[in-house]
Amino acid sequence: MHCAACALNVEQTLKNQKGVLKAGVNFANNTALVEYDTISADLTIIKKAVQKTGYDLLIKEDENTPEKIQERNRLNYLALRLKTTWAIVFSIPVVVISMLAMNIPYANYIMWALATPVVFVFGRQFFMGAWMQARHFTANMDTLVAVSTGVAYLFSVFNVVYPEFWTERDMEPHVYFEASAVVIAFILLGKLLEERARANTSAAIQKLMGLQPDWVTRLKEDKEEEYVSVKEVMVNDLIIVKPGEKIAVDGVVTEGSSWVDESMLTGEPMPAEKKEGDKVTGGTINKNGSFTFRAEKVGSNTFLAHIIRKVQEAQGSKAPVQNLVDKIAGIFVPVVIACAIISFVLWLILGGEDGFYHGLMAFVTVLVIACPCALGLATPTAIIAGVGKGAENGILIKDAESLETAHKISAVVLDKTGTLTEGKPLVIDIAWKDGADAAMLSSVLFSLEQKSQHPLAASVTTFFSELGTPPVNIKSFDSITGSGVTGLYAGNLYFAGNSKLLASMNIKISEKLALQAQTWLAESRTVVWLADHANALAAIAIADKIKREAGLAIKILQHMGISVFMLTGDNIHTATLIAQEAGIPDFKAECSPNDKSEYIKELQSLGWIVAMAGDGINDSQALAQADISIAMGRGTDVAMEVAKMTLISSDLTLIPRALNLSRRTVRVIRQNLFWAFIYNIIGIPLAAGALYPVNGFLLNPMIAGAAMALSSVSVVTNSLRLKWSKLDVAGT
Repeated sequence: MHCAACALNVEQTLKNQKGVLKAGVNFANNTALVEYDTISADLTIIKKAVQKTGYDLLIKEDENTPEKIQERNRLNYLALRLKTTWAIVFSIPVVVISMLAMNIPYANYIMWALATPVVFVFGRQFFMGAWMQARHFTANMDTLVAVSTGVAYLFSVFNVVYPEFWTERDMEPHVYFEASAVVIAFILLGKLLEERARANTSAAIQKLMGLQPDWVTRLKEDKEEEYVSVKEVMVNDLIIVKPGEKIAVDGVVTEGSSWVDESMLTGEPMPAEKKEGDKVTGGTINKNGSFTFRAEKVGSNTFLAHIIRKVQEAQGSKAPVQNLVDKIAGIFVPVVIACAIISFVLWLILGGEDGFYHGLMAFVTVLVIACPCALGLATPTAIIAGVGKGAENGILIKDAESLETAHKISAVVLDKTGTLTEGKPLVIDIAWKDGADAAMLSSVLFSLEQKSQHPLAASVTTFFSELGTPPVNIKSFDSITGSGVTGLYAGNLYFAGNSKLLASMNIKISEKLALQAQTWLAESRTVVWLADHANALAAIAIADKIKREAGLAIKILQHMGISVFMLTGDNIHTATLIAQEAGIPDFKAECSPNDKSEYIKELQSLGWIVAMAGDGINDSQALAQADISIAMGRGTDVAMEVAKMTLISSDLTLIPRALNLSRRTVRVIRQNLFWAFIYNIIGIPLAAGALYPVNGFLLNPMIAGAAMALSSVSVVTNSLRLKWSKLDVAGT
């Protein structure tokens, strides 16, 4: 495809096919995203229909398709580079002769000989494209280039072969071989630069694809190692990962341990420890140990493949503003041709004895300078760069519409558990009875809770495990439903559980411990007790801690002019404490999933544009209601499926980063569209000779060709600023 009109033609062809429900064609990355009925639609017929209009369609058939596309793009680029080089080599002497050596013998014939291969060999694609469009009564950029250069070339040939036509009328026959040759050369050069720049906008996908290794070490049934392609890995295969190697697919460690760099997932620079039973993700990097893991998700089912697919779909989708641009592109070429014809006729009528020459040059220059490419590239290149930048920073954007809408967000609603808080209870503090042997009792409590199945017990065991507390041998262990656990150590009976357990056993609590427990309860902490048969020995405060970066993220959002709200199903005391700690003035506690959705609906009715961030199934209804839904990293599949944006890690500062990215992308789209429109609004009248009556200025077709090429390159380069810039959380 050579311009936005091409993309529109292909899109229209796809939409007209039987069984196709939706179709969107992206000119910037040459992709079509098609939603179709698998029963009534025939992909072979759809492919032939596209081919009939002068294009080709490669349908994703297997996991090798991306490599096929990459290879085809590489060959196309090399062919374009070769054509561009030879077009420039042949055009340079034509320009030199036309400007400095018109009086040498056979000058016109030499220029004719040199211009012919440029126009009809190196520029053949423009004429072929124009012919294919004409057969279907459509027009695109190829039409403009072919008509303009073709007319200049044929007029020059006529003047070389039959100069008498003009000399008999006392007029000098001019030739414009340099115009036709140089215009083709400049446009090919512009295409070459454009292709290189466009490849850069899609670099994020290549970077993501490069995270997966091509080969892995697989363990055979007889325990021998074999080196196989990652494409051969099946579910339940045992894969050996050595130090420095990338993990190929998703799975669970079965043997060994190591530290794994998961920064591509979490954004955290510190490696995570992996031991037997821990999950590993494809694309992450093993640092220093060796381990074996069992493959659970392979091929297109891995988390990395899911990310790549989401990014590709988002980059291929259309922003709402693109619909307006497409409508303009659809009528752009016919309007330009009409402008060129009107310019020629006006020059013919009003231009005097040189009216024909000036009219012809105006006709050619108008067709050459008009640039539907800049219009067609303005939005999609910015979207591709923006979505790619988001993916590099752990922000998965579902589609272009979400990226465009996010800059309007005026309110962010945060779920509490798992979004604002860690989502897992942690030990905050421990108070011991005066005179208690803390070291010994820590081991007793650790060992009791190790045997317990209660979720809070895991918090206690994690706490003591991190302290390096040694376990002891507990005998006669028993679980008391709804209260706690009990066990014998060194002949003494110990209890670990809630206050209800202590009350039922008539266990005494010292005044110091009772006061501390009341303070913690007032702060909405959960209190777990350790006691012997007579006295409470320790009180342990457990709470779901607020995330380290939560306060910073909320301050940044507020600095960006965005109001922040919190919703939770938790009680009012806990909600108040967390809201105060995070710096959120507006919150609502004890919300059901429906309450959350209704709260967002109420904000929307008051004129807020609302983003909702959550991570659980209970958030999916509210996420669906919000204008922009954000699923926090490692949340449920339901939340991630509903969400318009997914944050790969649970870092809250990614929310202002995502909104900041949207603002930047929309700003770049507006800049691109402004310059694309201004370029054409100024360029076309200038090419038609609008300044000639004022100061005698006429635009040379060669300069017009260069300007046309540069306009596309400038739009793509402006979009690339998104890729090159640092995505901070300053929120401007």
